[in-house]
Amino acid sequence: MKRFKIVWILMALALVLAEGNSVAFNGVDTAPEHKIWDELLKKYVNEEGFIDYRGIISEKDKFEKYLNLLSNNVPSNNWSENEKLAYWINAYNAFTVKLIVDNYPLESIKDLNPILNIPTVYTVWTKKWFEIGGEDFSLDKIEHDILRKEFKEPRIHFAINCASFSCPVLRPEAFKAEKIETQLVEQTKAFINDPDRNRITKDKLELSKIFSWFGGDFKEGQTLIQFLNKYSKVKISKSADIDFMDYEWSLNDASKK
Repeated sequence: MKRFKIVWILMALALVLAEGNSVAFNGVDTAPEHKIWDELLKKYVNEEGFIDYRGIISEKDKFEKYLNLLSNNVPSNNWSENEKLAYWINAYNAFTVKLIVDNYPLESIKDLNPILNIPTVYTVWTKKWFEIGGEDFSLDKIEHDILRKEFKEPRIHFAINCASFSCPVLRPEAFKAEKIETQLVEQTKAFINDPDRNRITKDKLELSKIFSWFGGDFKEGQTLIQFLNKYSKVKISKSADIDFMDYEWSLNDASKK
């Protein structure tokens, strides 16, 4: 009897832990339109991917309407994978912009780190400060628990923007289910071939730290160089030397560029 109770307790504990690590919602049946976000991005993101934060502040009511739309219309099983993926990419980018807008002006998103920050454990990205579907959320929860874990799509790293110079640029339009494959390809090509963020020759690579931090995401069934060669304008040798560039965290503020 005691052994049975112990087994039952362990099973119950495992269930609780599993539920604590999952992200599940009673979502809406129809994916919301991202029209408002699309309009704001087209108006306030310049050709270099930098953001006119003052412009978004001037339309803050409109911006907040979109954020509320995201918070109250979470994905359900009825949505297609592309609808879910577009939703979560847009959510990450929009709430990152809100973080900057709510604290503007500042020099870097890292200025919002807690005084005693612990990398990957207690930072501006791990702080839960907004809600989606009634749950407390952080930017890390979207990136690591949903986008990376559920979709297994390495190109999301070129679609989400961390409000910093070395990040992949913010796309001047919302991600949409019906064209998300084209958008991901374009974002990936643009980032990999951008000499400000990656310097690529046949035998020597100076790559963004993104390829170091998330190296495993790009090596599912292939090498990093094989992944890069799908999108690089330069054909890279499989024996090329790889180094990683310093990451510049200055704010991607259009008014300062």
